[in-house]
Amino acid sequence: MPHRLVSPRTVSSQELDAMVHVLDGADILIHRFDGTITHWSIGCENMYGWAREEAVGEKVHELLATQFPEPVENIREQLKSRGSWQGETTHRHKSGHDIHVASRCVLVNLPDGDLAVIETNSDVSALKRSQEVVKSREAHLSSILDTVPDAMVVIDDKGVVLSFSKAAEKLFGMSSDQICGRNVSNLMPNPYRDAHDGYINHYLDTDEKRIIGYGRIVTGQRADGSQFPMELHVGEATANGERIFTGFVRDLTSRYKIEEDLRQSQKMEAVGQLTGGIAHDFNNLLTVISGNLEMIEDKLPPGSLREILGEAQAAAADGAVLTAQLLAFGRRQPLNPRHADLGQLVSGFSDLLRRTLGEDIRLSTVIDGSGLNVLVDSSQLQNAILNIALNARDAMPKGGSLTTTISRVHLDADYAKMSPELRSGNFVLVSMTDTGSGMTEEVRQHAIEPFFTTKDVGSGTGLGLSMVYGFVKQSGGHLQLYSEVERGTTVRIYLPAINGAKPQEAAPDHGSDESQLPQGDEVVLVVEDDARVRRVAVARLASMGYTVREAENGRRALDLLKESTDVGLLFTDIVMPGGMTGDELAREVRILRPDIAVLFTSGYSEPGLAGNDTVPGAQWLRKPYTAKELALRIRELLDAK
Repeated sequence: MPHRLVSPRTVSSQELDAMVHVLDGADILIHRFDGTITHWSIGCENMYGWAREEAVGEKVHELLATQFPEPVENIREQLKSRGSWQGETTHRHKSGHDIHVASRCVLVNLPDGDLAVIETNSDVSALKRSQEVVKSREAHLSSILDTVPDAMVVIDDKGVVLSFSKAAEKLFGMSSDQICGRNVSNLMPNPYRDAHDGYINHYLDTDEKRIIGYGRIVTGQRADGSQFPMELHVGEATANGERIFTGFVRDLTSRYKIEEDLRQSQKMEAVGQLTGGIAHDFNNLLTVISGNLEMIEDKLPPGSLREILGEAQAAAADGAVLTAQLLAFGRRQPLNPRHADLGQLVSGFSDLLRRTLGEDIRLSTVIDGSGLNVLVDSSQLQNAILNIALNARDAMPKGGSLTTTISRVHLDADYAKMSPELRSGNFVLVSMTDTGSGMTEEVRQHAIEPFFTTKDVGSGTGLGLSMVYGFVKQSGGHLQLYSEVERGTTVRIYLPAINGAKPQEAAPDHGSDESQLPQGDEVVLVVEDDARVRRVAVARLASMGYTVREAENGRRALDLLKESTDVGLLFTDIVMPGGMTGDELAREVRILRPDIAVLFTSGYSEPGLAGNDTVPGAQWLRKPYTAKELALRIRELLDAK
């Protein structure tokens, strides 16, 4: 709808002159409707730098290079229809710099019938600059608050939320519009929610600073009701005479998880060292027990005593299996890593698993993609898979399903940050998921600890998952355990992936099939700190025809070697007191006698100390060993000289 035209007031020349004279100090000018300046005040001279004589008669918008906020035609229409216009424009000073002005224009009739505009201008450049500075600071502050990882919440002295940053929206799962205007206690669970306003009132009444200026660990609550630990720092300020409180919130969920994982890792490392030490000493005992039982067996006639002896030997063998599990958990078991395709390895193992699990459990194997090559001890991996499968079977007494998936995955740096022991890179993932009863969170946290079991007494040793954990860690991998009550369990084994096809392997040499132990007449030096173990080793070797010399530590062994030049083989324990380990002794011996054969043994079974490049040609024998194993290994080394 068009504006109704307003008839401008008619003013005489005397009135215009009087107006300019009275307001001469003001920034006022008068120009005809076509823009020709007729009156120019002293205030305009001071403001624009143009003298009255220079300005009168000029076109105002050309002289001042006016920049209008809208098309000049619209402004003229408003003047005609309303009789006035006001707004902000930009004028040019005589020296060339811009001046921001607030203009008010009034349309009047001149005595000669022409239209004129009385224009009053106020210099608002300083105000404009201040506004731009404020806007710039606000934009800068907004940018900081939107990108800072810590959430920010501003409340008044009644607890009402005034401001809620982008990080706070993400952390609490709600938008600023949903929380601003509401009490900040909506971000807390009880009992903190009901007590919050009392904290503020107590502070306002007493000025007792219980949280202002101090960091504090509290509990927050998201929009979905979930709770999380957070670190809260609160600052206080006064705005427009009213107190406001600014809280900076940092989510501690990831930090707590990493700290808990680190504590668990340190605990498992300590327990691993303990169990490894126990296994070492126990293997020494088993070596004495099994060795003496073997020598007794040779002297007993067939009959009931031999049967009793067989029971004792079987128990000793079971003890050796138990120590192997302990060594696996402590990451001290001997591994024989070979190039393997996990897809083929697990598929070939499926038939054995199916027979083990029974007909009421559906077993399925999914091989996803290719490039599933790893460097792993295949037999130990199969043992680990079997242990997991047996746990799954026990969790499904009424039947269910067990699904094994093998795939190649890449763990990036962000994912690796979730666990202090996890590294990024390419892995082959073996994921085993059952539909069993699942575990509570408390059980899950203890599941890989040695001797922890939820089974009845006598139904298990509690070393199954701990053995799997130790084996995976020793193989350079990572183990993850997920479980929910009544929804099943998933065990994930990550093993470092390698590139390239599986190389051809030579047929294994199983040694002699002869029942008679290989004999010899060479000189063997036995070095063992445990006197009972040393006596068994000496007796066994002597019964095979060897000449045996013995030493209780490395220093004594070196002295014997200097005295005897006929020693053909060094049979030494690795972990010994006296300041010299078995591998250090072997290196010293090779300097004195480069041609001597070396056979290592240990209850720890740490292959990194033997059979490596520092002692070329050395071999390894894990305690407890049988007389046949010892005889074959000794003969193999001596015959290879």
